[in-house]
Amino acid sequence: MTPTPGKTAIAESSRSKDKPRALIEEMFAKADVRIDGSRPFDIQVRDDRFYRRVLSNPSLGIGESYMDGWWECEDIVEMVARFIRANLHKPSAADLKFVAHFLWIQMSGLGKRSKAFEVGQAHYDLGNDLFEAMLDKRMIYSCAYWKDAVTLEQAQEHKLDLICRKISLKPGMKVLEIGCGWGGWAKFAAEKYRVEVVGLTVSKEQQAYAQKSCAGLPVEFRLQDYRDLPAGERYDKLVSIEMLEAVGHRYLGEWCRVAARAVKPDGLMALQYITCADARYEELRRGVDFIQKHIFPGGLILSANRLNDLLASAGGFVLHALEDMGQDYARTLRAWREEFNRRAAAVRQLGFDERFLRKWNYYLAYCEAAFALRNISVVQTVHTRPNNLSFP
Repeated sequence: MTPTPGKTAIAESSRSKDKPRALIEEMFAKADVRIDGSRPFDIQVRDDRFYRRVLSNPSLGIGESYMDGWWECEDIVEMVARFIRANLHKPSAADLKFVAHFLWIQMSGLGKRSKAFEVGQAHYDLGNDLFEAMLDKRMIYSCAYWKDAVTLEQAQEHKLDLICRKISLKPGMKVLEIGCGWGGWAKFAAEKYRVEVVGLTVSKEQQAYAQKSCAGLPVEFRLQDYRDLPAGERYDKLVSIEMLEAVGHRYLGEWCRVAARAVKPDGLMALQYITCADARYEELRRGVDFIQKHIFPGGLILSANRLNDLLASAGGFVLHALEDMGQDYARTLRAWREEFNRRAAAVRQLGFDERFLRKWNYYLAYCEAAFALRNISVVQTVHTRPNNLSFP
């Protein structure tokens, strides 16, 4: 006969079961976020497995459990913002799952030449229809410039034009764009400034879309890794808009050497990239957060100081101008998320399941909060070599 548990044993079992919740409540209290609270930024738990999952790795567990439908929150942006302010968003180096994934990224060599196209396959080749459900009509998947703009369309066009003006584009110039996306900037520059553009991408979907969109214009789109750019090609200007995040710490110096080789002595380089403080950069390059694991495999936000040093040593480039646009990105992400959620039914019809929709919504909300709090930012920079008097 199996003995009946006594009251003490039952009580101990109950306390053991409740302990993970108590620990999570204590952790979340630091951010003033309550479990099953009534405020928009409080979390409503739908599955008790949530507590142990978050305890195993707070930074990954909360996002992954949201993907699985284990909790809900009316205002995820504010919830994430509170976690960031309380410093609860950083990966735990003691977590074995975290360490295993970090080692996988290091061993797989994401960023090296043989793996270059995997980022395109994992993210951008999800399908043009998916991104059309979120982006503006030009399919610009980077921070917009909201000064004097009301709509996303206007803000993206302002950004494209701002880059053209910063590098003093003139008719007949030849421009290299590393990471051309769906061809939005190349098309704009060719039509408005009458320049020739060569765009590089590692996404077949992006190349096909860009070629169709720019038919008849002096624009060439290559499915080509930047390292395969022919050594003899020289360009008047070089543009790269939020591609550098995919290069990786180990290969950024090589990217700078290729870019320096491609730009004529009196040429200019315009870059737009996501950046963070040097200390945060060191944390991110040694760890894996939700975005690195689930959205951009092997992606890494940049240190502006390190990039400037590498450009100087690779080709003698000096920083001519820098403009911070972090708050513009928070607004851009909000516009993308609102449009994505408005067209959620259409996204489902494309074959994407509920877990993917939740992942995408969390990704956009997570990033919006990070930019809004200036935990990370995005900058536009212009680089020149000394003694270059070819531009105003």
